[in-house]
Amino acid sequence: MSQQQTVDDVSVDEIPIDISNTQSGEIEPADVPGEIESITRGLASEQPPTNPLVVLKAARWWYIHGKGGTDPAFRWAIEWGRHLATDTPSDVERFDEFLKYLVTVGFADETHELR
Repeated sequence: MSQQQTVDDVSVDEIPIDISNTQSGEIEPADVPGEIESITRGLASEQPPTNPLVVLKAARWWYIHGKGGTDPAFRWAIEWGRHLATDTPSDVERFDEFLKYLVTVGFADETHELR
């Protein structure tokens, strides 16, 4: 069950982490693994994921490959995870920032297309 991993491609699960492309802040939709894209789109939808572990998986990927702790997708995933864990209202401004970021990254042309 041992997997070969190169120095530039490390993973703790089936989603690869490209070490040479960490915290670049330059994300193209094609660079986002399918599972992370699905979770991210789910976080923008009317029916977001309710499993905090799934949400944290996306947060981890965006933290590593996006802008670190300031990445809007990372920040929204953490905010949504906090909401799930504490059942407190989530920050609407952070959600709006997340939607605008997804448009900037290229997930949609307009924020309303993500909902």
